[in-house]
Amino acid sequence: MRKNSVKNTRINSEVQRELSRIISREIKDPRISPMTSVVTVEVAPDLKTCKAYISVLGNEENQQDTLEGLRSAHGYIKRELARSINLRNTPDIRFILDQSIEYGIRMSQKIDEVINEDLQNHKLKDE
Repeated sequence: MRKNSVKNTRINSEVQRELSRIISREIKDPRISPMTSVVTVEVAPDLKTCKAYISVLGNEENQQDTLEGLRSAHGYIKRELARSINLRNTPDIRFILDQSIEYGIRMSQKIDEVINEDLQNHKLKDE
């Protein structure tokens, strides 16, 4: 099975949907932030491993606590995933912190600052 095959894409989206559901509704660990989302999932073509990219809204401490909580709930998450998705193998999940959303927000704020600064400079020149 090729990495970008239709079957693999379908499996990735199904695993992502189920992981999101499990993390948001079933795990009761207080370390896991309520603002946690599964950005993307990459299941290996052999269905043995899976990389789950997680985004956590909050500071560095919240992000690390959430990753720690997810890693400690690994067995429970894998078992629930096996119950909800009928696959030949249930992939072993590796949680990776994805900071692309946070990076995008930071860049957007910097662009807004530059635009506001440019407007202020333009207004000063007109006066």
